[in-house]
Amino acid sequence: MPAETVPSRDATQPCAAPARIRRQHGDGLDLVAVESPPVTELHLTVTPMKGESINAMAERLTEALNSWDATVVRQIVFGSTAAYPATLKTLRQVLDDPELPVAWVEGASCGDHAIAGIQIHAIAGARVRTLSGNGRPLARTWEDALATHCVVNTILPTRTQATPSEQTREVFEKLQTGLASAGMTMKDLVRTWFYLDDILLWYGEFNRVRNDVFAHNELRPHSLPASTGVGGRNPMGAALAAAVWAVRPHDPAAKVMHFAPSPEQCPAPAYGSAFSRAVEIGSAGFRRLLVSGTASIASDGKTEHVGDARAQIERSMQVVAAILESRRMTFADTAFATAFFKSPADAPLFADWLARHGQQSMPVVSAGCDICRDNLLFEIELEAVQAGG
Repeated sequence: MPAETVPSRDATQPCAAPARIRRQHGDGLDLVAVESPPVTELHLTVTPMKGESINAMAERLTEALNSWDATVVRQIVFGSTAAYPATLKTLRQVLDDPELPVAWVEGASCGDHAIAGIQIHAIAGARVRTLSGNGRPLARTWEDALATHCVVNTILPTRTQATPSEQTREVFEKLQTGLASAGMTMKDLVRTWFYLDDILLWYGEFNRVRNDVFAHNELRPHSLPASTGVGGRNPMGAALAAAVWAVRPHDPAAKVMHFAPSPEQCPAPAYGSAFSRAVEIGSAGFRRLLVSGTASIASDGKTEHVGDARAQIERSMQVVAAILESRRMTFADTAFATAFFKSPADAPLFADWLARHGQQSMPVVSAGCDICRDNLLFEIELEAVQAGG
């Protein structure tokens, strides 16, 4: 269903009941529903079935959402940019949402389909608002019992012929405009996603701009958002595309966010990347952990297991497991995961890891994307949810 476009913030909702988490796993579709009445959050992962058309894939997605009368607040598609126009049109039609936010990343399928997978975060039981500026949608917001949430999706520079640094600064300017439309600032950021074209050519340059912007906005190492930065083209030919998630507690004194370190890795700012390893968000009746893109990096910041994809996968998953354990969670709590492979041919190694560790039902999209270092072969990001406080 389409979101309602309104100019201002709703009143705070009353405290919600304890959450119930339901998980549905099937071929090509995983659904994690977090029911915290009156609000339900849906985490939907759709991957293509053998020989399935894009229309059929979209219909399966719609059927799963329609029974909840839910509104999409964030959607990302990993797939061929050539499939973008037809897929976007189909998704907006079948979901009856002409302003549907869709972030698109050229992530090579690890099979023979144009689409590697689709991830959707949707909300039911709460008013989802589309905030607009200059005649175009900027962000979608919703409220739960503890906080207002804002997702600014598909942030692209206008001046695609400018230098990558200039495009990056424009993206951050647009990011701030989107947050401001919801009455937020960059200090409310909990999660960022950056998809860089030719990432290996200018990732250091990107980091310098991000570090400068964060410093000028008084973001410090102890309060940096979780983040993913991988290689991936976008349909507009820009140097990068971005998406962000911000959270502002109704009570400024409430401790809703916790910026979590990694027990087995050094802080990312130690080697020049401005993000936290993970961020935990307290919600009404459940906890949510946003784990940044994680690769085979040692405690001294150096790449481990150079040239060995299997060992890098093993190490990356060990690091993520330690982060989860530090927050009293496990892989069984996963709501979303994205596995990135420098070479899509390495995807069976990850499938083997899942099978050996009893995690075949993990809701994950596997996509071929460059990692931020030439000697990194694998990276994974993850969101986990767990009932209770």
